[in-house]
Amino acid sequence: MKHLFSLTVILALIVIPSTLIAGGYSKKAATLDIVDTAVSAGDFNTLITALKAAELEGVLRGEGPFTVFAPTDEAFGKLPEGTLADLLLPENKSKLQSILTYHVVPGNYPASEVVGMSNAKTANGKSFTINQSDGAVMVDNATVVKTDIMATNGVIHVIDSVILPE
Repeated sequence: MKHLFSLTVILALIVIPSTLIAGGYSKKAATLDIVDTAVSAGDFNTLITALKAAELEGVLRGEGPFTVFAPTDEAFGKLPEGTLADLLLPENKSKLQSILTYHVVPGNYPASEVVGMSNAKTANGKSFTINQSDGAVMVDNATVVKTDIMATNGVIHVIDSVILPE
């Protein structure tokens, strides 16, 4: 009986952590803020670089709550060639800030609430549309590919494209 208990404990230590992390995103209780959660996921290096260039990193480390529709590195790669490099220039900081704050909705909106919304007012003051198409949730022209990545100061939903305010 003692060996069975030990085997169960060992299996739990191997299996449980691998089920908590899918694609680098932790589903366990939030212990990191939005920025550190994004950093630890490993798929948001470009977003973190842009947040630093726009001097918004500190804001997303703040109390919040925030709902961030976070484009992956691959999503930033879909921008026309040279666009990102241009946005990262110091003279384009306000434009970059406008784009990045368009991805942030003040408040904590888990996926269960987002699916019932038709639009959301962003931190830059403009709204983006939310709709469902073929079973996928769309935020403007981006598809939500992962949801409910919890942080201590809000939630991250991963999107497959950078969304741009009009």
